[in-house]
Amino acid sequence: MNKIIDEIKYDLHFIQSHTLQPKWFKIAKVFLLLGFLGGYYFLFGLSKTIIFILSFIFLSTVVHFIYRIKTRRWKQSWLDFVVTEENGETKYKRIGKFYYSAIIVNVVLSFMISQI
Repeated sequence: MNKIIDEIKYDLHFIQSHTLQPKWFKIAKVFLLLGFLGGYYFLFGLSKTIIFILSFIFLSTVVHFIYRIKTRRWKQSWLDFVVTEENGETKYKRIGKFYYSAIIVNVVLSFMISQI
């Protein structure tokens, strides 16, 4: 159990400290998500919104773990996740088309699942 908690802490630290997205976007996406979910609730109701959220979280967790495994815990480049070393410090370049394409697919799949 301690190992799982340590791994969650490791990922949370990485998510908070990475430079894969601009800092303003890290904040803005919270408001974008809340606005989107509010609109979804208004259009489709509570039950479909909950199904959408749960399926989106599940699918996004799958994407997260695929990236985590393929990058060997964020230490190796894979697809659009690029790791470089500058002055002995690990740096990350911005994520791109593969990651955001996966997120768009997750949104579409979650929408379809919630509407069934």
